[in-house]
Amino acid sequence: MLYRLEGIVIRSMDYGEGNKIITLCTESGGKIGVLVRGAKKPKSRHAALTQVFTHGEYVFFRNHGLGTLNQGEIIESHHLLREDIVKAAYASYACELLDRVLQDEETGSFWFKQLKACLTALNEDKDPAVIISLYEMKILQSAGYAPELTACISCGRERPDEEYFISPGLGGTLCRACKHFDPPAMSISPRALKLLRLFTMVDLQRLGSVSVRDETKLEIKKIMRAFMDQQLGLTLKSRNFLDQMDKYGF
Repeated sequence: MLYRLEGIVIRSMDYGEGNKIITLCTESGGKIGVLVRGAKKPKSRHAALTQVFTHGEYVFFRNHGLGTLNQGEIIESHHLLREDIVKAAYASYACELLDRVLQDEETGSFWFKQLKACLTALNEDKDPAVIISLYEMKILQSAGYAPELTACISCGRERPDEEYFISPGLGGTLCRACKHFDPPAMSISPRALKLLRLFTMVDLQRLGSVSVRDETKLEIKKIMRAFMDQQLGLTLKSRNFLDQMDKYGF
């Protein structure tokens, strides 16, 4: 069967002497693997279509399993992401995270739109730390692990004038009276809690200019990292690389 789908390359790997296999996050067909014959050859007309982060229209034959590319057209190459080590690192993390969370054939419209918006925002020089934290929140929400941030996850009461704690293990905020249910629960500043609540409501596609203090970004990063570890438990090579970049001041 011949398919024509809009998709973003989230993974690209060599296959044999001259071929590549790409993994696409498509808008209407979920996550699909496609064999691109001759993509590694110098004069290949399909080589550009196999570059990671590439957003394009892909036409391929597929009965079951792996598809075989027939033709394609680039919509946005995102070459600037590949040429900047910092942007490439964040974009790689976004793609690898989605690749690990999204199952084959799972409906991918929401995932596709969030990834597209994430790559576009990185390409437009918006703060990558904020973009990725918001993207992680969208991943948690769409995977069914959205944190409860408006009330205490234990007693259910909203306590706007009281200090909250954040419990990634229990999946949300705890009031002081309920903190004993998770002693390792982290303190959270009012500013960070307000931003996290905003993240649950804002769509990446509608994100404008955002200015966040460095200390708040670090707090948000620590909290989101804990949520991702507790709720998804994924080990990602791209995240390790991001950690190394932070260590050496990139």
